[in-house]
Amino acid sequence: MNNLFVQGDYKNPTLDFKYETGVLEIKGRSWPEHATNAYKDAFEWLDNYIKAPQNTTTLKVALEYFNTSSSKVVLDIVKYAEKLHKAGHNINVEWYYETDDLDLKEEGESYAEMVNIPIQLIGIEEFDFKFV
Repeated sequence: MNNLFVQGDYKNPTLDFKYETGVLEIKGRSWPEHATNAYKDAFEWLDNYIKAPQNTTTLKVALEYFNTSSSKVVLDIVKYAEKLHKAGHNINVEWYYETDDLDLKEEGESYAEMVNIPIQLIGIEEFDFKFV
């Protein structure tokens, strides 16, 4: 299975899904007009990954900002991790937020309440990505 890499920009997230390591990263900003379209490649990739996942999958979400339509899409991606967990696979979900952004931390807490897998909340000083 191939990896997926989609370079983000100031409105769309970077998607970096590495099959051989099972590390799936979503980072940057996510406020496209049509979030479903922006994440289309991610869902196609996940549909294949879930058929032959690695022993351990780590989903890392490091979004500085995301809009309402992106919120639903990101939750759907977290639910893929939940499906893997229910199938007996090791799953780590890491939710990154800047320590002074309590709204983003609360979003991670809300997601943790909506799924039956633990979500590790990781506070960082500042995101280090740059926007194209």
